[in-house]
Amino acid sequence: TDTSNDAMQQPLCWITNAFDRSPAELLWVESDKWGPLNGSLLNLSYGYGQVYVVPHEEVNGQMQGGMCAFPISRFPTGTMRGRFRPQDGQLYLCGMFAWAGNQQQGGGMYRLRYTGKPAHLPVGLNATKRGMRITLSDAVDRESAENRDNYQVKVWSLRRTKNYGSKHYDEHPIKVTAARVGTDGKTIELEIPEIAPTWCMEIRYSLESRKGKPVRGVIHNTIHHLGD
Repeated sequence: TDTSNDAMQQPLCWITNAFDRSPAELLWVESDKWGPLNGSLLNLSYGYGQVYVVPHEEVNGQMQGGMCAFPISRFPTGTMRGRFRPQDGQLYLCGMFAWAGNQQQGGGMYRLRYTGKPAHLPVGLNATKRGMRITLSDAVDRESAENRDNYQVKVWSLRRTKNYGSKHYDEHPIKVTAARVGTDGKTIELEIPEIAPTWCMEIRYSLESRKGKPVRGVIHNTIHHLGD
């Protein structure tokens, strides 16, 4: 009886269809063999044949967070279902193509294995009144991570309609004024004076690992409430 935005149960994250046009399944990592990713939430994509990590938090009783794609090639089919095999602790995925997907091989089954090498994926994401806190699975080079120019942040709004997806409304960049790294080398505090609740945010980062290798990622996230 009430079709307003305020009347609906808000999602953990509003995802633009350019980032994932058709999510398939949410899946918990339940494997000690996956190292720092154990306990994380994953999203499988039918539309793009990708696997995303879903860092999230609960603020004022509302779940919120974002998504970041694994740094691997897309699978030739959409990824529909996944399960961790008890015998080896690795992720097995089955996929297909039937309609409206980019990855159009008829079907496939895949193993996604954690090798122990640094993945540098965001496993924690917190929105605060000062900015954003990102916790990576592995430590990065402090100098690169504390260079505010290595981050680009923008926000926009969507409109709920009968159409498939939505244009971006009022899309604009917001400035990162400072970046600080915790003693663990994995927790990055971004100071963003313009931080505010938003349906859609994009955080792009271009850093270096402790061995000097590039660490690049894109997080799409939603902020319903700002934490302390």
